[in-house]
Amino acid sequence: MESTSEQPTGLLPALEVETGDQPDATVIWLHGLGADGHDFEPIVPELQLPATMSVRFIFPHAPQIPVTINGGFVMPAWYDILEMSIDRKVDTPQLEASASAIDAFIERERSRGIASQRIIVAGFSQGGAVAYECALRHPEPLGGLMALSTYFATQKTVKRSVANQSLPVLVCHGVMDPVVPEVLGRQAVTALTENGYAPEYQTYPMEHSVNAAEIKTISAWLQKVLGATST
Repeated sequence: MESTSEQPTGLLPALEVETGDQPDATVIWLHGLGADGHDFEPIVPELQLPATMSVRFIFPHAPQIPVTINGGFVMPAWYDILEMSIDRKVDTPQLEASASAIDAFIERERSRGIASQRIIVAGFSQGGAVAYECALRHPEPLGGLMALSTYFATQKTVKRSVANQSLPVLVCHGVMDPVVPEVLGRQAVTALTENGYAPEYQTYPMEHSVNAAEIKTISAWLQKVLGATST
């Protein structure tokens, strides 16, 4: 597997990992608050994707900004979180700006020859909230949305795209999550279902993390929605 951290001017810095030569699919995976793109890089080999799948994984690094709930400390964050209430009061314009930054990665993948229908947007925790906004409003049909231990912060404001009304969605959550309570994952699934989507929802006996069973679920889902390339 090949990994690099260089990106063209205008894109956020990011890591790239390719599972084979000439990738024909891309997964753009967003980390959580205070982490960076390295957080989920080790998961790529653990997915054990078949050799017939050549996928480019992109792990962008969020910008460094002050975060109100952490005393204003500057850290990697996709947007400011103003209150840690169950309703998660967030800086919506910053979240939308981060979604636009991910749009730029999608556009670059299109310029590299990847069909939009073979681009997955994924995110963990805060990154998942950005993934919801980015994928559901994107004007071209995408390959899927993967929301891990997260919440749908912009469910009342997102301008949903008709092109992604049938978008495959996988939502995963730990039932003992003390950071993003599992009820928020269920609320997201309810909101999606009420708006005509058909999300898959999986829970795991874990806290705010990813476990081996979830990695197995993610691998199977990626194989289902992307399939394998010809040998």
